[in-house]
Amino acid sequence: MCSPLHQPDGPLAPAASRRTFLRATGLTGAATAAAAAAGGLATAAPAAALPQQKSADNVASWRPDPDSPRFTLVVMPDTQYLFDGASINSAPVEASLRYILDHGREENIVFLSHLGDLTENGQPREFGPLSEAFELLDRRRVGYSVVAGNHDIKSSTDDQRGRTPYLDAFGPQRMSRLPTFGGATPDGYNTYHLFRAAGREWLVLALDWRPSAASRAWARDVIAKHPKTPVVLTTHELVYADQYGDEAEFSPHGKHLWDELIADHDQIFLTLNGHYWPAARTTRTNTAGHDVHLHITNYQNRYYGGSAMIRLYRFDLARNTIDVETISPWILGRAGDGLNELERREIEMTGPQDSFSVPIDFEKRFAGFAPVAARGPRPAAKMLLPGTVAYWRFDGTHQDGSPADAALRVPDLSGNRNDLTRETVPGTPADALRWSRSHHPDQPGHGSLYFDGGKPPLRGAYLRTAGNAPLNAKTFRSGYTIEAFIKLPADWDAGHHAWGSILSRRGTLGAAGKTEGDPEEPVGTLSLSDGPGPQWAAAPLNQPGAVTNWGHELEREVWWHLAVVNDGKHTTMYVDGCPVARNPATRTSGLATLGLPWLVGGYEYGGTLDQLLHGWLGDVRIVERALPVRDFMIA
Repeated sequence: MCSPLHQPDGPLAPAASRRTFLRATGLTGAATAAAAAAGGLATAAPAAALPQQKSADNVASWRPDPDSPRFTLVVMPDTQYLFDGASINSAPVEASLRYILDHGREENIVFLSHLGDLTENGQPREFGPLSEAFELLDRRRVGYSVVAGNHDIKSSTDDQRGRTPYLDAFGPQRMSRLPTFGGATPDGYNTYHLFRAAGREWLVLALDWRPSAASRAWARDVIAKHPKTPVVLTTHELVYADQYGDEAEFSPHGKHLWDELIADHDQIFLTLNGHYWPAARTTRTNTAGHDVHLHITNYQNRYYGGSAMIRLYRFDLARNTIDVETISPWILGRAGDGLNELERREIEMTGPQDSFSVPIDFEKRFAGFAPVAARGPRPAAKMLLPGTVAYWRFDGTHQDGSPADAALRVPDLSGNRNDLTRETVPGTPADALRWSRSHHPDQPGHGSLYFDGGKPPLRGAYLRTAGNAPLNAKTFRSGYTIEAFIKLPADWDAGHHAWGSILSRRGTLGAAGKTEGDPEEPVGTLSLSDGPGPQWAAAPLNQPGAVTNWGHELEREVWWHLAVVNDGKHTTMYVDGCPVARNPATRTSGLATLGLPWLVGGYEYGGTLDQLLHGWLGDVRIVERALPVRDFMIA
């Protein structure tokens, strides 16, 4: 269902438009750096969203939207060449961290993961400036993790190394102040972090450069204690690019980590590591038979030590996709000042290993450890909102695929005596109308009827109201809402099935006294065009002809919810609760009628049956007032 959670967070479109915006604004550029140097913290004005809390020093705390289906995980790989002995350059890292602060609301940034090799030599004088830069996030209580790389803790074969400058700078004593911190190994070199996004809990497992057997056991225990939580594993070394740079392969240590931890834990669906270059990715199948996406990102070999580039993992659970983008906020921030030739090449990485999308059906991928319970059927009585004049559903104890009885009678559950009976085109087999257990996941009744209609020659069956049904005379002067669930089969073909009607009203425009348009068209029909796309073509009381609303092309073998809503002034079509583009501004009031029956699954032209529905039809409801989206049957 379409809702505010599925709408863009602002006027900017994803991907290209967002990038255009970033280049145009320059990320506040030199002004931001100047403010930082003066002791200020320059941040963009927050977009209208959740209120922010204030910490003790009166700095606004971080408040990502925990329910939006879209959120961003930021990844920062090796920064070691920026912190190399006497050669210290914090500006690129600070620019990337300010990007998070400036665009956190717009991007719904929930977390930052640094992949290790923060410094070249692991010395206190290298960690000091880097630690100070990260205070930008500390002040706003932005969640982040930092793992140790081989350059941060030299000459160490596992994580039992005792105190180091890395641990002094980024150990649990610092992380524990952040709201995302979950815990750490006793040595402090492995941590886990939790955040809420898309309405659920997510876990980042930040493992050391060389986690010991005890640390791997700790990691298994952490996962076991969060049995329904998806896990992103971050570490310094795991995979590297093959000789062609097209796909990633396990390093010897990475293969060991896969065998000892990743493969047997289905919750781990994404791994991120640095250490090697160039960037690469691959997919491996775990022991549960599910994909694990393994990505290496590292740009230290590029100009200015990679300029603290960041990779944005934009999760979009509404689209079942992770969109990945790699940018240099430091270079972007100075774009207005004039860049040298090498900088211009590094503003944004656009290669196939740097900018790409990862399709993941999140619900299906996580079903093994966190299955989403199917929505159960709802009693018909709960669907009878005030103003309901007809409600038909096709559930019950019928055997799946069995033909509907020739004398079928579908009761009007609203109690208004608008029952439906079966009509069949002569020569049509009995199973042209048959019961099905298939239904929309949000449909109140768990069942449907399959209409196997089409032409030429005309064949199939349909349903109709009786000649004296009260619905036939309704003019809906105060407004109406018509809802239906529909699914089209894979073999739906425009040449045989176009203009099959879901719901139509008998009687022609000409007979109703309408002077504009084709006089042989019916006074009202919710049909499927040759797209196939839904079309509502109906004659209002106040117009000389029919007014048409058009939906977009519907994917086959997918259940859809359609709704047509008139508020007494205008008519709007919705698909899955989302308004379509081609909703005319024409003033429309009521519906013309000749007092003739309504047809379900049948369409007339010139008063003669002309086409029959080919597809599944679920619950159908008609209400004689305009319903808000929140009251649709999918709500």
